[in-house]
Amino acid sequence: MLIGAAALGPRGSFAQSAWPDRPVHLVVTFIAGGANDIIARLLGQRLSERLGQQFIIDNRGGAGGNIGVEYAIHQPPDGYSFLQLSNASAANASLYPNLNFNILTDLAPIAGVYEVPFVIVVRSDFPVKTLDEFIAHARANPGKMSHGSGGNGSVSHVAAELFKMMTDVQMVHVPYRGSPQELGDILGGRIECAFDPLPSSLPYIMDGRLRPIAITSAKRSPFLPDVPAVGETLAGYDATSLTGTAGPKGLSEPVVAKLSEHISAVLAEPEFQKSLAKLGGTPLALSPAAFGQRMADETAKWAKVVKFADIKPE
Repeated sequence: MLIGAAALGPRGSFAQSAWPDRPVHLVVTFIAGGANDIIARLLGQRLSERLGQQFIIDNRGGAGGNIGVEYAIHQPPDGYSFLQLSNASAANASLYPNLNFNILTDLAPIAGVYEVPFVIVVRSDFPVKTLDEFIAHARANPGKMSHGSGGNGSVSHVAAELFKMMTDVQMVHVPYRGSPQELGDILGGRIECAFDPLPSSLPYIMDGRLRPIAITSAKRSPFLPDVPAVGETLAGYDATSLTGTAGPKGLSEPVVAKLSEHISAVLAEPEFQKSLAKLGGTPLALSPAAFGQRMADETAKWAKVVKFADIKPE
């Protein structure tokens, strides 16, 4: 499993203190300019300053992140190529049945980095204000409500399908390529709701055009402390977009330990936390074993949802 992948690395292949002695590449599975890319660059800059070598961001988007993951997996496990691994890849494990890699066996987990919740939003004049009212309205109108997402099989999509699975409500899924189109259709009355990343919805919430019904993380968000978490009504519900760092299987244990230590130190910096907050994220400080376990749990959770909803890749 991913949890123990680092243990497969050779002991003492080079001294921990010798790494890194040349630039390090960090593969990002999304295009440049988005929140994932921005956070990777912020983290890379701080790691460059702490470790004395440049961290080069290598954007390899496409196929829901699969292109970048496969590329990173096949890099030498020499400590000079790492991957920004998100739980989108955990969903992809079931969504794409013919992948020629396995994130739980072909990667060495290093550290958690951050997570971003989704928020269930409706237009401000929609006739529900609480999650109980939202569920009751959906049950009273089976198949008549539609919900947007960031794309078929995206984490925002499976988050909504998990909600539907746990509440036995029927809503029509409408995939979008991004939040602007999705939120525009809510405001225009073409769809009723969305499970949207908090950062993109927040400006519309703050100006009163959208009403937040609930936050999808296990706990309330510090950005909307008065909005309840879904889990307060549906025990065990938890769905966020989360990201960490991993490397090719076979990484030296000292390199894993050193990079994990420095990432954790960066996450504890107030300035880095402020930068995350501007993007709607919160630190996800996890050890290699804990991050590996979290990805294993995410993979198992989304496999059930993909099967339940019979989700197919676009």
